[in-house]
Amino acid sequence: MDRLSRDLSAQALALAPLTSGHPWPMGATAHADGSGVNFAVFSEHALQIDLCLFDAEGGVELSRTPLPGRTGDVWHGWLPGAGPGRVYGLRAHGPWRPDRGHRFNPYKLLLDPWAREIVTPPGGFDPRGPHHGADREHPQHMDTRDNAAGAFKARVVLDHFDWQGDQAPATPLVDTVLYEAHVRGCTQLMPGVQPESRGTYAGLASDAALAHFKRLGISAVSLLPVQQILDEPRLVELGLVNYWGYNTLGYFCPDPRYAATAAPRHEFREMVRRLHAAGLEVILDVVFNHTPEGDERGATLCWRGLDNRNWYRLPDEHRAHYENWSGCGNTIDIRHPRVLQMVLDSLRLWVEDFHVDGFRFDLAPVLGRGSPGFERDGPFFKAVAQDPVLQRVKLIAEPWDLGPGGYQVGGFPSGWLEWNDRFRDTARAFWLGGDCTRGELALRLAGSSDLFQARRRSPLESVNYIVSHDGFTLHDLVSYDLRHNEANGENNRDGHGHNLSWNCGFEGPTSDPAVLQLRARLKRALLATLLLAQGTPMLAAGDEMGHTQGGNNNPYCQDNHTTWINWARADEALIDFTAYLLALRRRLRPLDGRWYTGLPDARGRHDLTWLRRTGEPMTAEHWDNRMSRILGAWIGVSGHGGAPLLLIVNGRDMAATFLLPAGDWVAELDTAAADGRSSWRRGTAASFEIAARSVVLLRDVGGNLAAAAGRNTADAAVP
Repeated sequence: MDRLSRDLSAQALALAPLTSGHPWPMGATAHADGSGVNFAVFSEHALQIDLCLFDAEGGVELSRTPLPGRTGDVWHGWLPGAGPGRVYGLRAHGPWRPDRGHRFNPYKLLLDPWAREIVTPPGGFDPRGPHHGADREHPQHMDTRDNAAGAFKARVVLDHFDWQGDQAPATPLVDTVLYEAHVRGCTQLMPGVQPESRGTYAGLASDAALAHFKRLGISAVSLLPVQQILDEPRLVELGLVNYWGYNTLGYFCPDPRYAATAAPRHEFREMVRRLHAAGLEVILDVVFNHTPEGDERGATLCWRGLDNRNWYRLPDEHRAHYENWSGCGNTIDIRHPRVLQMVLDSLRLWVEDFHVDGFRFDLAPVLGRGSPGFERDGPFFKAVAQDPVLQRVKLIAEPWDLGPGGYQVGGFPSGWLEWNDRFRDTARAFWLGGDCTRGELALRLAGSSDLFQARRRSPLESVNYIVSHDGFTLHDLVSYDLRHNEANGENNRDGHGHNLSWNCGFEGPTSDPAVLQLRARLKRALLATLLLAQGTPMLAAGDEMGHTQGGNNNPYCQDNHTTWINWARADEALIDFTAYLLALRRRLRPLDGRWYTGLPDARGRHDLTWLRRTGEPMTAEHWDNRMSRILGAWIGVSGHGGAPLLLIVNGRDMAATFLLPAGDWVAELDTAAADGRSSWRRGTAASFEIAARSVVLLRDVGGNLAAAAGRNTADAAVP
């Protein structure tokens, strides 16, 4: 036993007895004056909750004392003389009746759900250890082996960070561009990052990373989960890890696996401070739909042992089982006030203590599920809307889960942003040969009005994306027809089978110049569709430079060169093209944050007109024509109040002539060119020759608004 452990052991023996303390705040709260620590834990059905104190490493249990106070459903106690650094766990006594939803087992040490720092057992956590509440051979009986030596514990935390006047960028939605990134994968191979900082919070805040973000022109880094996770037992057996991180163990803890130092909380804050100083917001992906305890065959780590019946949704007719609307074995029951409290406490902590700017909620319909189904005005949404801390940050939903009525795109409350998979699938289908009409593409380009406008939502609440972490990268989308997930250990059965991808004539890597040229052109067209559309765009890290995962469209368990961005092979031309696109978006705002009507104003000027290649307005019979892939959008006044714009798309495999409206048109963008730039100016030309599979943006530098507005623009807004 080292000196610190001996000191803590002596302190444990010297501490005064527990007194009742207070039922708030939840978790362990150390007083700054060193007078003691208050413990509070929720359990409605427990008969007794024990506070167990451990040595500094968490290997030796020093004392076990029942919490003496109970107020309602909160057990609490005050430990005089205790302070930061104290390691503790919990044991819960109560009925072992799985058939009634109760799984209390005092032989299992439990982690505090409100733990601010988690102590991993010496030698690491072994999922094969005695951590299951039920006997493996006779699951109707409890397992009576004590697991404390190998269980997770919590450490009491009281820390301070000098934010040096940090200010949140508070970027308006109309200027927001999300960049979805993985802390490890983004900088593990990034040149210019110190070796010890690669793949860490410090690496993401390095000068090299900041320079790339600023070069691109993004406004926010949207991080895959950084709350501390636990790898699933199946992955451990295969020698793999949960790379994406959608398996949260500690909702209040930055994951130490991404820290270059022994102080992940401090390092995470320093990352946020540096990103803010560079004008970049930080969005966190959070997972409040399930826990890593799995189904009834899973381990008892925390929630299951404290009050299984309240933490999880259990089928009324089979309370020994779990509702599995997350696909991960269990579903958190947000209906219970204490479960709701934990979620809100966690979110507030990340905003107040870590200064993050928003959240993306994994499988978010779970948070709105009442007893009958999804409720747009459910308790969670009401609580967030009135919360003085949370109402000022960005809230983004992944608007689907696996439960009944789980697809809710467009169905979230006003003010929420939503991942729009309809945009993703339409853009892929239009450019890569799928079944798609011009009407469908026009709807997606114009904010998906069919999904959001009727519900009084802003078009900016549609998070548009072509790819995300989940699926093919942009490069692989145009390089593979089939998924290649053999490395995941599931015989290539995992991942999406319906990808709307196209390998351009050859599966995987090739040196054929014609195939490479086609792939490059399609990537530019897809990026232009994303970044010029109405809504809030999201790029997946690496797509701006041709990152490939070798056709693996589900690399959730690949913490290696499959997922790490290979900066040495970055497509610099594509990076420049993407940066140019984003600069155009900022400068011209082709489609801004208001709904377009297609109707004339008092001066006869139309705000948006959809055109055929003949220059004539689209009418009803043209929208559903599946043979044509040519479409123009005449935008009367751009987002900055500037001159009219004309956006032309040609999804065919051959060039086409597009007759131009009146105006002194110049080309601001032509994706047929590798750099996207063009010196074309109309002059006396009556038409524009648009190359195959390309996007063009023209600007009327003469501002001939009246002439253009004089055209017949009936049925102009969206189909």
